[in-house]
Formats: sequence, structure tokens, C-alpha cells
Amino acid sequence: MLNNYTKLNNGLVKQEKILDTKQKYDVEYIAKRYDSYGKLSEYMSYLRLGYLLGTCDSTITSILDVGYGNGDFLDAAAKVIPNCYGFEVNDYPIPKGCTEVTDIYSKQYDVVCFFDVLEHFDDIYDIKKLNTKYIYISVPECHYLSDEWFAKWKHRRPDEHLWHFNKQSLVNFMTELGYNSVASSNIEDAIRKGDGQTSNILTGLFKAI
Repeated sequence: MLNNYTKLNNGLVKQEKILDTKQKYDVEYIAKRYDSYGKLSEYMSYLRLGYLLGTCDSTITSILDVGYGNGDFLDAAAKVIPNCYGFEVNDYPIPKGCTEVTDIYSKQYDVVCFFDVLEHFDDIYDIKKLNTKYIYISVPECHYLSDEWFAKWKHRRPDEHLWHFNKQSLVNFMTELGYNSVASSNIEDAIRKGDGQTSNILTGLFKAI
């Protein structure tokens, strides 16, 4: 395995040291990132919402989007979910009709979402403190075919991505936290195409045991 990376017993690949050059997630970063997606950001939001509503086995009345970015997903969710909340580490405005929170652990939610966010956490085990029925996740899918593959993988960003997941390691991790897998797929690959040889983005919905 490459220097500064280790594979945990559950299969997660962890970056050992956080670099001094770690990306700052300010408004400029968020704006540039999502502006570059154009209409695809909106399409992705409805794809995510449809998958959630289609796989969840109970009515959703409250949802928290952790790292809501430009707010496109919350904007879509607010059309069908009564109580929508968002958390962001910068001052990017939350969509109209949604409520911004400063502590993701202080309130109970039906669903908590992490879209392209969990891999940025210093310690992903912190989310065990969440009070929620479901956790909905999308992360880059790391196949780790070889050290050479991993070294060149576009999602290996030492300044940003500190954790790497494949399907089994994500399920193992969520099981450790007390959640069963409800559904998993690579549905986002319909929009976010990878190298054409391996799946690019892993999506999973998990329910508290």
C-alpha cells in the first residue's frame, strides 16, 4: 500500500496523516465546484432524491443534508419533504424554505445525507453520534486494483479525501455503527461517468438497527 495509507480490518483505506495543505472548504471553493457542473448538479439532485424515495421503506418528514454545497439537493427535497435542514462549513446560503443547522448531532432526523462529504471527514466514526433512522451516502468507489492504480486514481486527493471505500467496506463500517444496508448502487454513474472500466460513485442507504 502507498505511503501514508493503511487498510483497516473492515476494509476501509485510511490516509494516516492529514496534510498541512488540506483544502479549505470556503464559499469560493463551493461556488467554483458546483458552477462547473452547470445543469448536471440539478439533474444529480433529482436522481439522488428519486433513489432515496424509491428505496426508503417509510415516509420521510425530515432530512438533513450535511455539506449541502450549492443547495440543489435541498431545493429539490423541499418540494416533497416538509422539514429540510442543511449543514455547511462556510457561509454559502441555504435554499429558501430550508433551515441551516450548526450542530448535526443535536436534533433527530428521519434521514441524514452525506453526498461527496464523508471522505473529507477527519474522523468518520464521529457520525455514530447522529440521531437518525437512515443515513444516505455517496462516495467515490475505490477498487484499489493495485498501488499503481491507486496512485493515479482521480479521487485520490491527499489534500481532500482522507477515507476510501468500496461496497463491502462501506457496509462493514455502517454495520459497526449500528446500521443495516437497505440498498446500494452505482446510480450516479449515469451522470458522473468514470473511466468506463470500473464503477465511479458508490451510493448506499442504511437503516438504524
